[in-house]
Amino acid sequence: MDFRIADTFTASLARLNGAEQKAVKTTAFDLQLDPSNPSLHFHKLDRARDPNFWSVRVSRDIRLIVHRSPAGILLCYVDHHDPAYAWAERRRIERHPTTGAAQLVELPERVERGFVTLAASADPPRKPLLFADIDDDVLLGYGVPHEWLDEVRSADEDRLFDIADHLPQEAAEALLNLATGTTPEMPQRTPVEADPFAHPDAQRRFRVLTNVEELERALDFPWDRWAVFLHPAQRRLVERDYGGPVRVSGSAGTGKTIVALHRAVSLARRYPNARVLLTTFSKALANALRVRLRTLTVNEPGVANRVAVHPVNGVAYDLHTAAFGQPNIAPPALIDSLLRDAAADTADQRFSPRFLAGEWEDVVDAWQLSSWDDYRDVARLGRKTRIGGRQREILWSIFERVRAGLAQRRAVTWSDVLARVQADIAARGKSPFDYVVVDEAQDVGVAELRFLAALAAGRADGLFFAGDPGQRIFQQPFSWRSLGIDIRGRSYTLRVNYRTSYQIRSQADRLLPAVIADVDGNSEDRRGTVSVFNGPAPTIETFNEPDQETEAVGNWIADRLREGVEPHEVAVFVRSSRELRRARSAVKHAGISATELSDAAETTTGRISIGTMHLAKGLEFRAVAVMACDDEVIPSQERIEGIADDADLEEVYNSERHLLYVACTRARDRLLVTGVDPASEFLDDLSG
Repeated sequence: MDFRIADTFTASLARLNGAEQKAVKTTAFDLQLDPSNPSLHFHKLDRARDPNFWSVRVSRDIRLIVHRSPAGILLCYVDHHDPAYAWAERRRIERHPTTGAAQLVELPERVERGFVTLAASADPPRKPLLFADIDDDVLLGYGVPHEWLDEVRSADEDRLFDIADHLPQEAAEALLNLATGTTPEMPQRTPVEADPFAHPDAQRRFRVLTNVEELERALDFPWDRWAVFLHPAQRRLVERDYGGPVRVSGSAGTGKTIVALHRAVSLARRYPNARVLLTTFSKALANALRVRLRTLTVNEPGVANRVAVHPVNGVAYDLHTAAFGQPNIAPPALIDSLLRDAAADTADQRFSPRFLAGEWEDVVDAWQLSSWDDYRDVARLGRKTRIGGRQREILWSIFERVRAGLAQRRAVTWSDVLARVQADIAARGKSPFDYVVVDEAQDVGVAELRFLAALAAGRADGLFFAGDPGQRIFQQPFSWRSLGIDIRGRSYTLRVNYRTSYQIRSQADRLLPAVIADVDGNSEDRRGTVSVFNGPAPTIETFNEPDQETEAVGNWIADRLREGVEPHEVAVFVRSSRELRRARSAVKHAGISATELSDAAETTTGRISIGTMHLAKGLEFRAVAVMACDDEVIPSQERIEGIADDADLEEVYNSERHLLYVACTRARDRLLVTGVDPASEFLDDLSG
């Protein structure tokens, strides 16, 4: 007999208080151990449409709704007595007649019992019906329950999300795709004799608990939906074998990090002797991954201990220390000083300090060029300013003196550390890791990618990358193929957005092109992405004076708090530290305290988070205000003025757009974007 939980149960459990949750979990434990125990108080729900629905008494008022059949017990829902019974009376679990997937179907409310259907309760539609011309067989093929065919046919764009909220996920996603002009893939169809709960779409909402460890995890730790249920597209990417490096992309909120986490854990479970590295480019994001990993591997110490979570530079630092001693990392100020002094002593050089710093960081240091021959022949991918032979000679004379200055001080750059450890691993033919899973891969640089490739050398599917090219804000584009990382034929795009409302996502997407291609020609088509929930449209406003903006943002924050949004669920982002004063003033006007985000990227209960757009990466809030979007603030006038060649202007504009996109897509339900006239040109794009 199987013991399953449904995603509706995990969601309802989270709405109870701590004492109630503890009692529910104890009852669930008793059910799993011995469902025939006479101490369990089962009650048949006579008014339920599904004859297999029963309630189980948890306490005087809390009731657990279970589906009890010869196949097993399924935990479906938990709530106080009357709401729990009402929930069960409007639903049933059935095998879809076309796809064969087990579905928990919410039934349209019936007229004969004093209710009306969605179609009857709405005003006659004034807009075109979206699905009126689609055959029943097609709608059924997408997983629409038979009971909902009439409702679906009555849907116009105003009612689409209302109906989608009541449908199984595969049906809702298909309808949202069809409504936006995309033809979705038909769900898998299984034979009549197949287990309906084994269908990929059923596995996204029902989970079997097969052993004591999984049960203990369910009882000892909050059930997070992302840790238990995966979309079929995500599960395929997590579990399959590959013939080479893999990259999973998708717009903000499509679950790339979740796939990376599950992939790392899946590898550790499948290969008990393997060591897996789960990594990203910053300490803050690595800390966040580590917390989520604990959620995913509770009561699985053998798995958790074989997945190491560290930032890329942290791994390199530890390996360098073990092999060669602690490295003396040159601070940025030292590099700037060496570049400035070398340039001042070089005749006939007319390069700006910003160009020299970029050329050093993106070309000489990143590619570890150590001789004139190396620099003469390098392709300089990612650097659009063209330089001739004589200019290269002058530049190399500057960079050669910088390298000499570092050597004299026994200082190294992070790229030096990465290259030295990479060479040591290659020479010894042994890596401390068997598999490497990389999150936020769009911001991994040349030296980091070379190092990661060395860590996973010898395994065809040893490298797994997750990232969004539209969120690249730290790195110049470069060719992965030139470093031996060829993802052609193994690049996949996630298209279901779980984090951001349709309105916020669709408006933020206007900042980016529909198709984004990398240097190697791999392209990501962002069209066809759907958000699974609806929300208010973003508000975009400009003001005549900063004080007016401060007051408006403060009032907006206060309104969100009055609606029940907790302070730690609200954030204010600005382009740079120079604009933080305006964010502080807005939060002060709202009458609430603020916490300034740092590289730790932590939020504080009871306080609004404020920070720069760069620190928004990897975070999520119910409500976000992006303010101070003035002309010359974003895109940054300082960056534009530092351009040595007009050919570099496009890259500056692209990365500035990506910054604003990252900040806007941190919002789940509410987004406010403001600026002072003259406002940023990006606000026109954002408004459409």
